[in-house]
Amino acid sequence: MAARHFALVALVALTLGACEEERYRGSARHNIPIPSATYALMSQKGMSKDQPILIRSYKKESELEVWKRKGDGRYELLKTFPMCRWSGQLGPKVREGDRMAPEGFYAISPGQMNPNSSYYVSFNMGYPNAYDRSHGRTGAHLMVHGACSSAGCYSMTDDQIGEIYALVREAQGAGQKAVQMQAFPFRMTPENLAKHRLDPNIAFWKNLKEGSDYFEVAKDEPSVGVSGGRYVFNGGNLGGAVAQKRQQDDAQVAALVAKGTPAVKLIYDDGDQHNSFKQTLVAGGSDSLNKSASWASRDVGISRPDALTVGPRVVVLDDKGRTKATVRATSADNEAVLAAVASAPAEVAATPAAAPAVVAKPAAAPAAAVAATQVAKVLPGAAQQAPVVASAVPAAPAVGTVADNRPFYQRALSFVPLIGGSAQPVEAPAAAPVASVVPAKPTNMRTPLPPRRADTLRTTQLDQSNAAYSSQSATR
Repeated sequence: MAARHFALVALVALTLGACEEERYRGSARHNIPIPSATYALMSQKGMSKDQPILIRSYKKESELEVWKRKGDGRYELLKTFPMCRWSGQLGPKVREGDRMAPEGFYAISPGQMNPNSSYYVSFNMGYPNAYDRSHGRTGAHLMVHGACSSAGCYSMTDDQIGEIYALVREAQGAGQKAVQMQAFPFRMTPENLAKHRLDPNIAFWKNLKEGSDYFEVAKDEPSVGVSGGRYVFNGGNLGGAVAQKRQQDDAQVAALVAKGTPAVKLIYDDGDQHNSFKQTLVAGGSDSLNKSASWASRDVGISRPDALTVGPRVVVLDDKGRTKATVRATSADNEAVLAAVASAPAEVAATPAAAPAVVAKPAAAPAAAVAATQVAKVLPGAAQQAPVVASAVPAAPAVGTVADNRPFYQRALSFVPLIGGSAQPVEAPAAAPVASVVPAKPTNMRTPLPPRRADTLRTTQLDQSNAAYSSQSATR
């Protein structure tokens, strides 16, 4: 009987322990444990909770990776977390209130950890860093936190941020002074670089790729400095293997461009989320996703759910970076973007189908005697003058010119108004129709962008309240 009682107590204790492991609330949040499944995964990969970690995030793919250093000193991927929400666009954060999530290399120290966050637990990325300050960028309290809501932060579910927070805490507790976070617009693949080669941010992204290449080759975090307004990795000495990778990637980019990979710019209604969460949002609505993702955060709901039901607009660029067409993609996935580009209307022809007839003009005809009218029509993507079309009715010679061959009395009477009447202006003959090379329905008009409010510099039409999403909140 005693043995049975002991077994029952042990079973209850294990059940309660499992619940506590999954859902730590209140003041106990700073002690959130690493889940047992993650401990098992670390054991399989030859890792321990005390070894250093590194974080990498990707906006376009809406994913966050946690890497851990193994006994041989090289980092290996531990887990990839789907991201519940990020806001703004691809590109770096520039100013307070622009809703942009930072991109760059950041360091997370123990002092940046916040177990008392309104969004379950969180940590401050460290924006603005030395690079951001060198460019005069503004903003503060840019976090990785719980709650599926963002106004410039990277937002995970409460369960996800609890696990990530615990992994960072344990590594810092074992002596890691700062956890490096590498925040990218997308995975630095030749495919992504080829498609975004004419984006205004491409020079900045190529600078980030230098640090990314070193990490992917050496499987070690680069030392990060700033000089001349650029990131400098390992003092500029990245090694021959990194240079070789860069050459190989550049060759692949050139090959993809030669094969016809389109140059595009993605414009989001307001950021994005991983497709796994998007499917939940579409199937059950924002309230259902909010309850499952944000069970312990302050209830702020899903930020801009209307912006998540569709993919980004794809701006197709010509070889000079000018807009050729704008189409909507179903998602930011590479396949969806290419499918959207393929569905774009054909480019408007730069020349008419048939050459217009040439109208001969006298060599020394005075300007006042020229009856043809020239109309310049500019096509999207090309400047070209429309063909010159002569008037169907020859213009009368100007009164008083040598070309006026009427009898003298007729020319003299033309200066005298009729008795009892008034001089009436002579109505000009109707002009002949002007040939146009512009189609009746332009096929590559730019989709109008949502209006920007000058007071907040936000990129969306439906702004959330500042009280709900202020990035200055000290409790994030």
